[in-house]
Amino acid sequence: MDADAGLFTPDSVTWQMHGDPMMWVAGVRALYLQALHPRAVRGVLENSDFRRDAWGRLLRTADFVGATTYGTSEAAERAGARVRKIHSMLGATDPDTGERYGVDEPELLLWVHCAEIDSYLHVVRRSGFRLTDAQADRYLAEHRVSARLVGLDPAVVPGDREEMAAYFEKMRPRLAAGADARVVDDFLLRPPTHPLLIPARELLWRRVARLAYASLPPYAHELYGRPAPEPAVVTRRLRATGSLLRCVPARLRWQLPPKHILRAMARLGPHARPAPYTSGR
Repeated sequence: MDADAGLFTPDSVTWQMHGDPMMWVAGVRALYLQALHPRAVRGVLENSDFRRDAWGRLLRTADFVGATTYGTSEAAERAGARVRKIHSMLGATDPDTGERYGVDEPELLLWVHCAEIDSYLHVVRRSGFRLTDAQADRYLAEHRVSARLVGLDPAVVPGDREEMAAYFEKMRPRLAAGADARVVDDFLLRPPTHPLLIPARELLWRRVARLAYASLPPYAHELYGRPAPEPAVVTRRLRATGSLLRCVPARLRWQLPPKHILRAMARLGPHARPAPYTSGR
């Protein structure tokens, strides 16, 4: 019997792109962007221990992305069911009105999804991963699948670059960098860590966080109150970082937990290896 290739398969743009090391920078950009929605970030602050377990939260997010991208269909559906169940039990208090609301409100789920998927596409592509405009649109369309997994109706999810741009334009009046966003901003620059690892945090992590922040859209810089860097400078930094990280052999990078890519290759065969620039082959 043929092995289950999962929800995306090796022929998808997602399968190829999510194996790129710049996904880590993209994930941090997504956190900065997500924090600009007051109700979304309040839901995180009231229900998450990310300030005490920063690295654990990042790894759990990476595990979900890896499982839904490279796992079997059953594994992806299980991961989605877990997320939906957790969200269904959580609520938060609107910082302005005092209203209680569920963190699984469709508007909040859609904002988190779009900020995440837009960040993945923006950072990886801008850092030198070659995708045509058609492939970029295809990537966004593919992620109507991941939107379904977290409880969204795929029909309301932007499925190409034009729809995504229109969505962010519509959301801009609802965004703000309030006190909660400032907490996330400060946390991303100085996440708690063991005293012996503080030099590494200053040397490595802050560079990642600053690069992720620099890649935000101009309106996000305006909301956070810091000048937007020159786009050409940011692009050069992203390309330089991407080139450096891609020099690390993929087999070595993929040895890091949770090893979803290696398990997918063992399940499906060597043709399943994510390879840059082969999307849509």
